[in-house]
Formats: sequence, structure tokens, C-alpha cells
Amino acid sequence: MALVTIDNPILNSPYREPTRHFRLDADNQVTSTIDGGRRGSSYFLPIAAPKKRGTPGLFDEVEEKKTDSGYVNRIRQLVQHWRGLGWPDITPVTRALLEHWHADDRFRPLFFCQQEALETFVFITEVAKLTKYGHDWIDKHLREKAEEAGTDLFRVACKMATGSGKTVVMSMLIAWQVLNKCRYAHDNRFTDAFLIVAPGITVRDRLRVLLPSDPNNYYKELDIVPTEFRGDLGTAKIVVTNFHAFMLREKGDAGGLTKRVLTANTPGAFTESRDEMVNRVCNDLGKHREIMVINDEAHHCYRGKPEAVKEKMTREEAGEAKERAEEARLWISGLEAVHQKIGVKAVFDLSATPFYLKGSGYPEGTLFPWVVSDFSLMDAIECGIVKVPRVPIADNAMTGDYPKYRNLWVEIREGLKDVRRGPETAHKPPLLPGLLDGALQSLYEHYARKFVEWEADEESRANGSTPPVFIVVCNNTNVSKAVFDHIAGYETEHYHAEGEPVVAPGALALFSNVKNQRWLHRPNTILVDSRQLESGESMSDDFKKLAAIQIGDFKAEYRRRFPGRDTQKLTDEDLTREVLNTVGKPGKLGEHIRCVVSVSMLTEGWDCNTVTHILGVRAFGTRLLCEQVMGRGLRRRSYTVGDDGLLTPEYADIYGVPFSGFPVAGLPEKRAPATTKPGKSVRAIPERLIDSPWLEVTFPRVSGYRFDIPAERLTATFDKSHREILTTQDIPTRTLNAPIFGEKAELTLEEAKGLRPQTVAFMLATHLQQHHFPDRPWLFPQLLGIVRDWLGDPDGNSPNVDYGDDTFPGLLVFGQKKSAVCEKVARAIIAASGGARQLRAELPASDFLGTTAGVSFDTIKDCWTTDPAKCHFNLMPQDSDWETIVGSKLEEMDEVRAYAKNQGIGFRIPYTCDGRPGNYYPDLIVKIDDGHGATDLLNVILEVSGQKKKEKDAKVQTTKTMWVPGVNNLGTFGRWAFLEIDGSNLHKTKQEIRKLLKGGA
Repeated sequence: MALVTIDNPILNSPYREPTRHFRLDADNQVTSTIDGGRRGSSYFLPIAAPKKRGTPGLFDEVEEKKTDSGYVNRIRQLVQHWRGLGWPDITPVTRALLEHWHADDRFRPLFFCQQEALETFVFITEVAKLTKYGHDWIDKHLREKAEEAGTDLFRVACKMATGSGKTVVMSMLIAWQVLNKCRYAHDNRFTDAFLIVAPGITVRDRLRVLLPSDPNNYYKELDIVPTEFRGDLGTAKIVVTNFHAFMLREKGDAGGLTKRVLTANTPGAFTESRDEMVNRVCNDLGKHREIMVINDEAHHCYRGKPEAVKEKMTREEAGEAKERAEEARLWISGLEAVHQKIGVKAVFDLSATPFYLKGSGYPEGTLFPWVVSDFSLMDAIECGIVKVPRVPIADNAMTGDYPKYRNLWVEIREGLKDVRRGPETAHKPPLLPGLLDGALQSLYEHYARKFVEWEADEESRANGSTPPVFIVVCNNTNVSKAVFDHIAGYETEHYHAEGEPVVAPGALALFSNVKNQRWLHRPNTILVDSRQLESGESMSDDFKKLAAIQIGDFKAEYRRRFPGRDTQKLTDEDLTREVLNTVGKPGKLGEHIRCVVSVSMLTEGWDCNTVTHILGVRAFGTRLLCEQVMGRGLRRRSYTVGDDGLLTPEYADIYGVPFSGFPVAGLPEKRAPATTKPGKSVRAIPERLIDSPWLEVTFPRVSGYRFDIPAERLTATFDKSHREILTTQDIPTRTLNAPIFGEKAELTLEEAKGLRPQTVAFMLATHLQQHHFPDRPWLFPQLLGIVRDWLGDPDGNSPNVDYGDDTFPGLLVFGQKKSAVCEKVARAIIAASGGARQLRAELPASDFLGTTAGVSFDTIKDCWTTDPAKCHFNLMPQDSDWETIVGSKLEEMDEVRAYAKNQGIGFRIPYTCDGRPGNYYPDLIVKIDDGHGATDLLNVILEVSGQKKKEKDAKVQTTKTMWVPGVNNLGTFGRWAFLEIDGSNLHKTKQEIRKLLKGGA
């Protein structure tokens, strides 16, 4: 079978709606043909394979049928149309958030899939049921499907590929609900109480970023909530738990025998009731009712139905299905208990794979019918949001239609049946099937090349880069232990002179936990049981025996890293979980781990972004299971876009996971495409502040401006900066419409042309008062007089309005032109009426101080290496040549004590242009000693300008006339000034700065 190879599957920007996709052929395989438009939402249902077929499929005894997600595609089109109209019929708060999330000048732009997910939730909640739209069928559909699924919970699900940012969407969802509830307390569409349920402890702990009180909360770190609104998040009540908390617990202090005697006739007397369980789980929600539930990895939460026909499963599959069914039943029953006790307004589900699984009573792979939004793994790959999975597409021993290492399980399962690592075999070399051994070695050799590349990159390692990670997912404890012993080493029957066992090294040198026939104190490879760790239950005795050596090593490492802490309070599970969860994280217990051997699937929410290789040693019945395992390795390291606006591909090489997705060239070819090297790490260096604390740059997070009106009359003085030019290029005054046949028609603005100057002045003054002096209506007569002075005589002397051909005063009252005029008049009033003395910058109630401390981000741009005596950051990214020129000149000036490029620090200046609010991000902040001493440095906002544009002028004018005086008048953030240097005059940078210090700028 001929297989195409796609060199680079990234077609679309992650920040825009997809416009292209690869075509699927009749067998649902990806081709190299690119079609325009967005890929439709669909999923694949396994169907029984015919008994006779010409070529074997990837999945054992099943084929797959592509099924379109009709409702999802229909809702997607409605949301797309509504978005195009500008999101009508939503609350002002919702609009402010949507505009904030879509702003082009965000330092941390949101993925389109994140924006679309929240837009869909908003559309369904605020818009669809309105009579004018007539889309109440969505609500009815969701309620009908919930009833058919055997629950009275109102569920809405969003399908998002692993690595596409579901936690960010949760933070957007909470912000949208809480901020609306804060302002519209009686609107029952919104709530400020949330129960967030995770599939395990790993995800539960990671979701702490959704708590506004958490120091690393997403509302601040990812700028989900505008600064001025963040204080309102304090009204939210949020409980984060894992579904295991829904288990009814034993109560009372009586011993086991006593309880059995006392409950002989009253079973359950020492067990919580459902209401008591709800009180325990939801205790921190207080008296809130009608809460919102957010399910992370919600494919674990459903109620199965009785099977009409007994599903054929192996014993192992039946055991897994039984466990899944019990977990799903516990989760859904727990939520229903919460609903019955305190009320649940809605359940919002987020999952990469919201499908029914085998043993649920539904066909495996059936999409949850309450899914309303879909951004699939294929979409995520085509947008570059995740790593590209590379699977084998050819080998030199292929006897069927697929390489052996692609569907490894079919080839090795018989050979694994007799694998045991009990007492009688523990000290002997593990016997693995030859093909598994070969797969390990082949994939390892490619890993070794990546490891050498990582090791050679000294700069990256100095900036905290951790080694690439190789993961093996096994089907059971025996197999995982055998693989672990093969990779990491095992104890022999022999002993050293002092009594320690002689340890045989692992077969894969970089993963071996052995040196000089002794165990390393810091292991390179770990063995984990994902399911037991996630439940919070104790690990089985068998597993503890198998992992006893590494558990002991973890405790020793913990004591070395945290002297004085009591390791007796830490359970084996705590330490193993900590190591697993910190793989790939610098400075943490798991930072040096290179290989993870896992029993069962590696946990959802395991957010290690350094995984480069995956080996599956288990059965994969459907692509659903493939996606779940592959998802553990698809998180990207860098999200920096190139000059074409697209992300650069990153890769994960995979054996044994028969994903029939993108046929990107993979192993075991002689040379696989090189994995992209991560970008440079720009970070603040804390050690630089020890002797030079002034290197830390701080700044106020200004949210607006307030003008304190003086007691005397308002005045205004106009100059050329307040002049407005009218041309028909801005607003055509004549338009000719013509059909193909028939009479033409000329459309004109006769009504606007007929407006008298007095009427125009009145309309402009009204807009000026309502938008710039909204709480001072008594100023209207003065404002009207000032506007008349600015307008002048259109038929005679009109120095502030330049009328082009076919224009007239009435054009000044149209949309953006009206806003632009009033902005200029307002600036003139402020400047002439006490200006700088009367202006005050407005700050949010909390989080009002920004800083360079703690900043860290990656970039693929060239970087200027900074002088440690002049800059808090190690590097300054170069967007153009000016950074190198300006940076070198600043470092040469004795007056300059510190500088920081405004990238990654979130310094923004709010402004308006033509009535549209925006945020201006100046180039640099420079701290200069202008004679006031080291404790009172002048903070200079430095802007390097190119071609003059209207919007750039509005930014500069706002900074000079509003931000700088407004902040200086507060008197608590130091002294500030603004300097704009023309890009063609960079050779005079020092002169321009010194001119400013002398008062000449």
C-alpha cells in the first residue's frame, strides 16, 4: 500500500480560524492534497471487520466508519455567523471580556480554539434562546440527550485536543460567569460558585491555577481578566476536587470488629449518607445554590446502559472496562447527589476524547451527544498547537501493509503472555520478545541522538532546559516490571563485600539506573502505576515490592533537597507522584528523569512538554485509545511563531501506537526529519538583584485616567495636533449602485449635508460630555462653547477642520470621525485647564504593580546578550536591528542604571483612537540617574518610531499627555517621562536621552 509523506503538516495559524486542511481519502487516510476551508467535525466508530478481507487494518478485528458530527457543525456555523456580526445581544461585561480575549495587541494571545470554545458557551447561554434567533432547539437537544443518557443534569461539552489549553478555557469560563454575576446579581444565567472535578490528584493539583487566590492564577498570569476587573474575582467560591471524593467514607472511631457487630442489623450505620458526602465535598461553597460544575477530562463521567448484546472482550479488556464503568458511575452519581442537595445550574465538560468507551453499553467511540464544540487532534496538528506524532511508515522487514513497529502489540502479545518478574525470576535477565527488544533499541537510538543535541546546547541547559523524555506504556504490572528491569537494571543473586547486591546495568545506557554495579542515588528511569497514583489510594503491596529501590532513592533525594523536612509524613505514593508530576520541570524532584515506564495509561493532565519518544506495549482497539496515549507526549515546548505567522513543527516519535493520522516521516527510516530545537529562554536573573536591586523594573498597571475638574471655567487651546481633515476617502458622499440590467441609482448623504453647524456642534458636544465627562452633565454649556470654537465657520474661517472636495460639517458626526474629534477636543481641554496638575491615573484595586521579577519565556528570535550590570534579563529579543543598536548605546551610558525591553512583562498603556479602546505596548523602560540619586531614578518610557501613523500618534499623545502626568501626580510610583526617537536617528540615541534630561525633549 503506497503511503504519502507530508513534510510539514502545519497549515494554519493557531490564533486564527483554520482556513485549510488535508483531504482524507476513501479509507479515511490523510492525503497530501490541501483543501480550502475548515475541516468539518467528525469522529470514527469502530465496526466489526469482515471475516475475509484483502489487507489487515491497524486495529485488531475492527474497522472504522467516519461519522459526521451534525449538531456540532451546525452550531459551529451559527457561532461563526454570530461572531461575524460582532457578538450582538450579550451583556456589556461579556463583550468587554470577548474584546479583551480577541485583542490584537495581547502579549499572550489566545488560541482560536480557546476563543471558539468560550464563544460557543456564551452563544448557547446568552443568545441562542432569544426569540429573534430562534435557536432554542440547542437547549432542547441538550436536555433531551441528557435524559436519554439517564441523568437530569444539563450537560454541555467541549472537545479540545490534548495540549490545546483546556485549563485556560476553564479560567475564561469562570471569569465570564463571575464577572457577570457580580454586576447582574439577579440574572440566573450566571453564578459565582463552582465545583471543578478532575479525574485524579495530578489534574486536581494542577487546577489550583483556577483559584483567584493562587499566586500563579491564570486570570493574572495569562491576562484572562483585565486588570480593572480582577478584584471582582474575589466574590467567587471555587472548590477543586477529584471524583474519588464522591466515594462514601466510613465515619466514627470504632474499630473494624466493633463496626461489624454494631451494623449486623443496620448496615451502613458507619458510612456517610449521600447528603453528608455532598456537605463534605461542597463545604467551601457555603450556602450557595444552583452552582456550576466543570468536569475536566469528562470522558470519565457518564452512566452506562445495559448491553443488548454481550460485547466480546478479552479478560484483560473486561477488567479494564469494569474499572472504567465503576469510576464513571461514581463520578456521575456524585454529581447527581450534588444536584439533588444544592442544585446544579449546568455541567460544562471539557475533554480531548469525550467518547463512550468499551463496556459502556454504547458503541465504543460514540461521541457524547452533548458536545457542542470540537477542535480535534487533526485540527490541532494542522494549526501547530501540538507536537506532530511521527509513526513508522516503512521498514525493511514489512511483510504486511504496515511496518511491524507501528502495530507492535499484534506482533508481540503472544510472547508477553509468559513474562513474569516474581521472586524466582527477579534476579535473572528479563526475557522480552525479540521484536519488543528491537523496538526499544531502535527508538532509543533516535532518542540518544536527541539527548546528545540537548547536552551540547549549553546555553539552553543553563537556562533550565531538562533532558528529553522517553515513555513506555505497558498493559500490566508484570510486563512493565520486565521492561523496567531491561531498561534500568536489576539486582543479581550476587553481593558486594559490604553486603550490597550486585546490580546488572540496564540495556539502554542513558536510561540505566546503575553505575559500577550499584544503584544510582538519582535514577534516570522510573516505574509508575498511573491508575493507583491518581486515585489517591495506596499502591498495591506487589507494586511497592517491585519499586522498593526507587522509592527509597526518592526519599533519600528528597532529604538531600529539603533538609529538615520530615519524610516520615510522606507516603511512598506522595513521593512517586511528586517525581512523576515534575518530570521535565527544572529545579524539581523529577527534573533529571529521562524515561518513564508506566502500568496502564499515563495520567491525563500530565503536562510534561519534553516528551520526544513514546512506545506502546499494549492493545489499541480504536484510535480513541491511540489519542489518549499519544496525548501524553504532544505538549509543545515553544509557542513562538515564525515570520509567516505559523508555529515551527515539533515532533514526537512513536512506536506501537497505531495512529492512522498524519503520515509524517518517522522511524525507522535512515534519517528522520530533525526535531526543531527549542527557542532561547529569556528570563529574569534573580542573582543580579543581590548587588544591584535597581535592575528590577516596576511599573503601575494603569487601567484608565481621571481628570479632576478645576473650580474655574473650562478652556481649550487648539494647535495643529487638534486639526481634523475631511475627505471622501473616509466617508464617500456619493455612491452609484447598478444592476446587471436596468436603471442605475445614485445614493448620497443629503440629510447629513443639510445639518447646520450649530446642530453639528451640539451633537459633538453631547458625545464629548457623555464619553469624556460622563459624571459632570452640568459642564455641557461650556463644552458646547468650546466645540463651537473648534468648529469655527465652515463657510469662512475654520482653522481646525480641513474640508476636502464634496465634504461638509455633517460628516463630523459619523462614527469614528465623531470619536476622533471629541478625543482631540478633550485633550485640548485637559492641556489648557490645569492639564498635568489635574490628571490622575486610575489603578485596579489589586495587582496594580507590574515587575520584571519572575519573567520567563521562550523565543526563536535572535537575542542581544545583556550586560549583567544594566539589565535584569539575560537576553533581549530582537524584532529588528534597532534593539542591538539601542541596547549597546544604553549600556554605554553611565547615566543609564537599568533597562528592560517591554516583552513578557505586560507593561501597557490604555488609549483610544477614533473611539476604539486599545492598549499600547512601548518598546523599553529605561531607569536613568538624572541627578536625584540612586533611590530616585527617572523612569523613561522609550519608543523607537518608524513611519508615522494616526494610531501611533494617538498612542504617543496619550502617553505624553495622560499616562505620564497621571502617574506622576499619584506620587507613589517614582518619576516618569516619555521619549520618542525616530528610527532613522538611532545614531543620536545618546544625544536624545541627554536632551530629555536637560529639559529639551
